Amino acid sequence: VIKLGDCRPITFTRAGEALEWCTLNEADMVIVDYMMPEMDGITFTERFRLLPGKSEVPVLMVTGSNDRELRYRALTTGINDFLTKPVDSLELMARMKNMLALRTSQKHLLQRAQLLADEAFNSGQAALEIAARERETLICLGLAAERRDPETHEHITRMSNYAQLIGLRMGLSEQQAELLLLAS
Repeated sequence: VIKLGDCRPITFTRAGEALEWCTLNEADMVIVDYMMPEMDGITFTERFRLLPGKSEVPVLMVTGSNDRELRYRALTTGINDFLTKPVDSLELMARMKNMLALRTSQKHLLQRAQLLADEAFNSGQAALEIAARERETLICLGLAAERRDPETHEHITRMSNYAQLIGLRMGLSEQQAELLLLAS
């Protein structure tokens, strides 16, 4: 068994068992042989790629064939790299390191994207809170003005509500219509 850092290889003798394991677990890399019991490596990869979250997992196929058509078909189904039998252990190690580095980079990118999405959501929430405070301020100012001229306050309130309703009927989102209410 080849050791690669803190990676732990999990091996299967039947492709169906491997697919079942992959359904419930996360693999950082998959190595398949083209010639396997139950299904070939291409069929396995097609089914593997259909599993949720498995589209980016690197797949290395080992084959004794140099047939270009086989390789083209494999590439179109999601095989990322090939090794020809007999497998050279140094080449295998180098390719596995490259594929694992790629997978690590993908995971970091996904984590960063999620972090940015969370920050954007939180920024949106903060903007809504600010808009709500601005509305409260405008209402307070309107109430203060009402003491001096009740007709003006009622007119401003009505116009503000009309602007919001018109915005909603025009297809604006609740947030956009809320901004119309504030701007009135």
